[in-house]
Amino acid sequence: MFYKDDRLALFIDGSNLYAAAKSLGFDIDYKLLRQEFERRGKLIRAYYYTALLENDDYSPIRPLVDWLHYNGYSMITKPAREYTDSMGRRKIKGNMDIELTVTAMELAPRMDHAVLFSGDGDFRPLVEALQRSGVRVSVVSTTRSQPPMIADELRRQADNFIELEALRDTIGRPPRENPAPDSRAVPAV
Repeated sequence: MFYKDDRLALFIDGSNLYAAAKSLGFDIDYKLLRQEFERRGKLIRAYYYTALLENDDYSPIRPLVDWLHYNGYSMITKPAREYTDSMGRRKIKGNMDIELTVTAMELAPRMDHAVLFSGDGDFRPLVEALQRSGVRVSVVSTTRSQPPMIADELRRQADNFIELEALRDTIGRPPRENPAPDSRAVPAV
């Protein structure tokens, strides 16, 4: 599904990819991930989307965000909002779907192939719109977790589904023994 002359762009839903890899028992090595897709085509941009808690003096994901920024990823962040639900539980809201969708549609005329790292079914209309623009779309997630991390309608809409487990040997590393509260915080370099 990849052609050497393809202009590729990566769209990484950070929290979704983290959850999928964690469910499979490994961490993502983002340097290896970038290198893998540079081999598959002409990588024009690699975007990483995540929400950050604005009131924390130290965010466990901040080192990863900084590392990605200095190592060729375009970082799209926004403040996460903390709230208390009706049951009195502390919740954090930081959905990045709109930001990812807008960026992908803006880049559509300049790319041949979009690689979406998410299993969120809300992205099905985005995939369909990109396809109407002549862009092939591969989706990276997993069906091997319980429950599967990819929405069936997203998997069916994509031109190509890449099982994250199949990339383990290429872009993965074993989880750290004593991970930070959010083990995305310490990238492999």
